[in-house]
Amino acid sequence: MNSQNSDKLPSIQEIRTFRDKIMQWFDRSGRDYPWRRTGDPFRVLIAEMMLRRTKADQVKEVYTNLFTQYPDIQSMAEAGEEELERILYPLGLRWRNPAFGLVARELRTKYECKVPETREKLLSLPGVGEYVAGAVLSIGYGKAEWIVDSNIVRLFKRYFGVRTSREGRRDRHVVDIARRYTSEGDSRKANLAILDFAAIVCTPRNPNCEYCPLAKDCKSIDQGLNQS
Repeated sequence: MNSQNSDKLPSIQEIRTFRDKIMQWFDRSGRDYPWRRTGDPFRVLIAEMMLRRTKADQVKEVYTNLFTQYPDIQSMAEAGEEELERILYPLGLRWRNPAFGLVARELRTKYECKVPETREKLLSLPGVGEYVAGAVLSIGYGKAEWIVDSNIVRLFKRYFGVRTSREGRRDRHVVDIARRYTSEGDSRKANLAILDFAAIVCTPRNPNCEYCPLAKDCKSIDQGLNQS
């Protein structure tokens, strides 16, 4: 794939090779967080809402404190706004804090204290966008659902050489690559692997290309670029 046809989707084999190498790397180097050790989709949902514009290491203690105090949908729906605000305060971004109580109350009222299993219904919840919906479905429910954030866009741009718009996570061809990436089983592990790889190896600045298992076929390296 060269710069003249960089809008073209990678082949299934290219995506498979990319996926296999990232998942092998994840087996050795993946991160461990409490929301990755649960089978409760609600806890995954709340964690992903917390992770919005916030580093995972910042979220860990707040996540633990929140679920120690409010372990399920019912108890969080009944929580006072001031108490939730106090627990969530260390995360910053106070504008998003009301969504936690709102989403718990909506799950109680509309879904009998269960997290929906479709993207459409998840997207109707307060504080839930495409990324969070996909994460809940793949990580919480184990469904073959895609996720795209700015880090994944960066990885696709560098490795596959695809062009993107300013809002690359909304580009159809980027979403199509993500769909293909998660289409061959164990999408939960595949999505966790790509998130960790982008955070640890293919970082925004000074990516660790020397030790990257993808370096051999990376278009960015092949073309002498360091794309952001």
